[in-house]
Amino acid sequence: MTRTRIKICGLTREQDLDFAVQAGADAIGFVFYEKSPRHVSPLRAAELARRLPPFVTPVGLFVNASDELLAEAMAALPNMLLQFHGDETPQQCERLARPYFRAARMSPGFDLLDFAQQFSSAQAILVDAHVDGYGGGGKVFDWSLLPRNVPSPVVLSGGLHAGNVIEGILRARPWAVDVSSGVEEAKGLKNPLLMRQFCEAVREADARLEDAG
Repeated sequence: MTRTRIKICGLTREQDLDFAVQAGADAIGFVFYEKSPRHVSPLRAAELARRLPPFVTPVGLFVNASDELLAEAMAALPNMLLQFHGDETPQQCERLARPYFRAARMSPGFDLLDFAQQFSSAQAILVDAHVDGYGGGGKVFDWSLLPRNVPSPVVLSGGLHAGNVIEGILRARPWAVDVSSGVEEAKGLKNPLLMRQFCEAVREADARLEDAG
């Protein structure tokens, strides 16, 4: 079976990035949204990303970003995946000619299949809780809202931590999981033990799925 990929988002410190990589993260997220407590500048993100080993991918999170910010960030991190969490249209995402994820804010009545079809050029659809403002706010949404036949890889996000990610993987069968507040000791400050426990829980979920056949 394919193992569940792990993205740890909202990194702001060198030691946190190093511990995230050691714990087993496949991707590291940098937040380029100024209203977030986890915000970093493109220059700071580039400094951090230089510590990444091969095959660990930097991901940039944007919310209705200006062309200037997008250009600056893409120049600073040329191998960065883009992750859009605002009101970006398919055309706005595609015109940058970079691989991208598109975040979907899950709530009753939201048509994820139609959303995924609109953003069929996205490498994945990241599903998050619907809260006021942008981002999931560390909240878990109702995983039963997820249809089984989403035509794109699904990244499960929203309030995940070591205590619930196994259930989330077993129920949603996502291609990847994305965690931020669930591995923090304070906003923007990651905890090494929580990151390790989270990654171990993901591997435990994969083992259970493999045993189940």
